[in-house]
Amino acid sequence: MTDTLNGRPGARTFAIVGLCILLGVQCWVGDVVAGEAPGAVADNVAVTTPAGAPDIVLILLDDVGFAASSTFGGAIQTPALDALAAQGLRYNRFHVSALCAPTRAALLSGRNDHRVGFGGVPEGARDLPGYDARWKRSAATVAEVLRGHGYSTAAFGKWHNTPLREITPVGPFDRWPTGLGFEYFYGFLGPADSQWEPLLYRNTTPVEPSENPPAYHLTQDLADEAIRWVRTHELLAPERPYFLYFAPGATHEPYHVPREWINRYRGRFDTGWDRLNREIVARQKRLGVIPETTRPTPRPSGLPAWNSLSTPEKKLFARQMEVYAAFLAHTDFEVGRLLQVVRDSPRGHNTLVLYIVGDNGAEPGTPRGPDSDTPIAERLLQMGELGSRSAPGAYAAGWGWALSTPFQGMKTDASHLGGTRSPLVVAWPSRIQRPGIRRQFTHVTDIAPTLYEAAGVPFPAAVDGVQQLPLDGVSFGYTFDEPEAPSRHRTQIFEQLGNRSFYEDGWIASARHAVPWSESSTLDFSKDRWELYHLDEDFSESRDLASQYPKKLNELRTAFEVEAQRHEVYPLSDRLIDPGLFKPVDDRKVFVYYPGMPRIPSTSAPDFRRSHIITAEAVIPETGGEGLILSNGGRLGGFVLYVKDGHLVYERNDRGKERYVLVSTDSVPAGRVTLAYSFTRPGETASIDTHVSEPRGIGRLSINGRSAGEISLGDSGPSWWGVLTTGEVSGTPVSPAFTSPFRFQGRLEKITVEIK
Repeated sequence: MTDTLNGRPGARTFAIVGLCILLGVQCWVGDVVAGEAPGAVADNVAVTTPAGAPDIVLILLDDVGFAASSTFGGAIQTPALDALAAQGLRYNRFHVSALCAPTRAALLSGRNDHRVGFGGVPEGARDLPGYDARWKRSAATVAEVLRGHGYSTAAFGKWHNTPLREITPVGPFDRWPTGLGFEYFYGFLGPADSQWEPLLYRNTTPVEPSENPPAYHLTQDLADEAIRWVRTHELLAPERPYFLYFAPGATHEPYHVPREWINRYRGRFDTGWDRLNREIVARQKRLGVIPETTRPTPRPSGLPAWNSLSTPEKKLFARQMEVYAAFLAHTDFEVGRLLQVVRDSPRGHNTLVLYIVGDNGAEPGTPRGPDSDTPIAERLLQMGELGSRSAPGAYAAGWGWALSTPFQGMKTDASHLGGTRSPLVVAWPSRIQRPGIRRQFTHVTDIAPTLYEAAGVPFPAAVDGVQQLPLDGVSFGYTFDEPEAPSRHRTQIFEQLGNRSFYEDGWIASARHAVPWSESSTLDFSKDRWELYHLDEDFSESRDLASQYPKKLNELRTAFEVEAQRHEVYPLSDRLIDPGLFKPVDDRKVFVYYPGMPRIPSTSAPDFRRSHIITAEAVIPETGGEGLILSNGGRLGGFVLYVKDGHLVYERNDRGKERYVLVSTDSVPAGRVTLAYSFTRPGETASIDTHVSEPRGIGRLSINGRSAGEISLGDSGPSWWGVLTTGEVSGTPVSPAFTSPFRFQGRLEKITVEIK
């Protein structure tokens, strides 16, 4: 039935809104009756929800590795994943892209990553069709299509598929989750965020830190929000199926996890990564997730043997792995809470759950872990902080190798399976009756067509009047009943950062351009050596057959070239981050900010690496005043200008490791004042490369035009997960000298930033 009165919402809609208010839950307004879709997916085509269409829960973890979870032979306990696998199917030849944003684009569109514009991450976007990070309207998402067939849609967690310049308080919002088919979104838009103090959005509205309780953790919050959404949907629209996309920031760095979870793994990794690798191989064979004939690949020569490390290094590195293990175990626990609610619901038996354990391979890190240029004795002093909000957190690369067992490669390595093979578990009680392992070659682009087939939804030729690109994936629904059926996904191209490969019918040709844990590489891709592996006989890529079968290698290389041209892969680049990342969207030199403005991502702020001046007009009360003037960044890096104890203060936070503090020599007088900070870089050039060491400059404070002190320091680059705020802290505080929100006491009239 239609609930409208002369085009306006009828009594039923108002009743629903009233009930939402009464229950104190987030309410979305729209059609709530099965078959009454918000809009047709194809022009002039009436669509309805197919009878018996399942609820769908799609779970995607971040930076895990094939061998991390206990379900696939790892040492980290993942009971929720274990339980799901016991009900359903484990896929041991499921593949993703070697980077997070490309995988997510391919997952939600069913097209290869470059075709959607995500050959890389938004932070490295180039003005090329395959790399511009502008989601193509001709590649509609699963959420858009299912929503058009009566599904409710919601996304929780990490997005990372919106161009950086569009993540602003004024949008545009058409490439945010709510513009790409999700009726409700709660999460963050960047590549990573603090688990303790994240910068979240509810739909397109910022969620301020003041909303977070003292014992807050992001993964728990996301699970709570998803559970609340499921229960609300169950109450208000039980007859309408839903599509829920749950993608926590875990286990991407920073590795933030409650201490009690870390303690559960104390001492578990003291024997090191070489032994862990051997133990995992044995478990994987016992579980049947790798063939008995699998030969594990050796530890790369660039990574140290565990026994070659000093005792202090072993102590530190073991702790790093304890923290990571706790992070994954905690994440699986929170996913388990959500899955329990889903299964206990009236439609739980007819709910299709897909749990993808990693959007790419394990994080490679560096050979001796983060901050390896810091003396080991100093790093040991900070070891107790690992997992806390003050620690960015990561691990030494040897752990990434062990978590990729039995394969070569890690995250960013699209040439080898350690970067592109992830565990997948699928359960659907009303449909999948016989649990087991599936060995067909499958790819992340296969998820979308599988969901369409499961829901009984035809793939549309057009969406909102836009002709659609054909799907690149193939449904693997046939594997639910046919465990030994041959793979229907027969060819696949992979490429990230110049690392590339091509798969066809059990063979794969691979060219590694850059080692994942090293930043050194060359743009001369012609010198990359191609390898050849027969995966049907060599599960782990342990035997290079290039010299034995040169004709087969040439065939696959030729096929790669054809597909690379078709999928907008060229021109290749090995740069993950654009040097101009923090350049404003236009060529303006003057920016005027006012107190009370919403937070602005640092990537949309002025380029504070250049010479600049910040001038604040304010009125200080007779009783004195203090508080934030302007902040750019956050706890893990940035700068802040503020008044405290009667003085003007500029503070620079160098990636959370080193601080520069300049306190004015004069006190700030009462009344109308002009407070300023300037940074001058001698010999500044037109181009600034973020990959070179930070040049020194002179920072100066002034009060009412009078010099009030100076300091020599590096340029003022922002943190990755930072924001620009005025008048009060939004996000995490750059300085430990104050706590949020540190509102300016007095009247802050405006702040002018001039880039010289």
